[in-house]
Amino acid sequence: MLDLVQIRKTFNARTVNEKVALNGLSFHMDDGDFVTVIGGNGAGKSTLLNAIAGVWPVDSGTITLDGVDVTRLSEHRRAGLLGRVFQDPMTGTAATMQIEENLALAARRGERRTLKPGITREERKLYREKLAALGLGLEDRMTAKVGLLSGGQRQALTLLMATLKKPKLLLLDEHTAALDPRTAAKVLELSEQIVTENGLMTLMVTHNMRDAIRYGNRLIMMHEGRIILDISGEEKKHLTVEMLMDAFARTSGETFANDRILLS
Repeated sequence: MLDLVQIRKTFNARTVNEKVALNGLSFHMDDGDFVTVIGGNGAGKSTLLNAIAGVWPVDSGTITLDGVDVTRLSEHRRAGLLGRVFQDPMTGTAATMQIEENLALAARRGERRTLKPGITREERKLYREKLAALGLGLEDRMTAKVGLLSGGQRQALTLLMATLKKPKLLLLDEHTAALDPRTAAKVLELSEQIVTENGLMTLMVTHNMRDAIRYGNRLIMMHEGRIILDISGEEKKHLTVEMLMDAFARTSGETFANDRILLS
């Protein structure tokens, strides 16, 4: 499970550019939860994921993952517990290396490197099976350079790499935002398939209200560094975009104004 207790993060503190990104945020996830996160610009969505991943230290509060207090652990020491897919399809893979070489790197995450053969026959067979499950034909291009793949193919590969060694928590950081609608829909379907099959605890930030409603078993909305809505179960199943916007207005006392989200 994941527990965040009274997390605070302020950028440029005590300057004219001071920005409170996380304002005493507390949050709990159970194993197997698939939570979607939505909110306007500056709500603290990406800061939340970066705080969990250890990209920068929080000012105060505690972060516990799978019973381990990771609050003061460095980013690289948390990497073995987490899988992450970023917005940019160019991030998370090595463009000049082959598909199978990228998968081999992901398979050895957290392990000591040795001089044994890079990819065994058994591993190559496993990679082929995993790639075939994506339905993108990548199993027949395992020696192709990753830099030659389309954005959707690369993001699907990144998703597979992030989950090849089952992480304690999967972070999806607007991972379809840079893709065209058709490709984004395919990557989201693959995401849901992988999350469901592996029972992964997942936190997905999205700017698309419909996607936030459709996917996962729970939805949270952030505003000014706090969680102002937390919807799950039957309530989420019957949720609409209009209901979500009305709930935001009632809770925050403001009108939801974010072109990127409203136009999605």
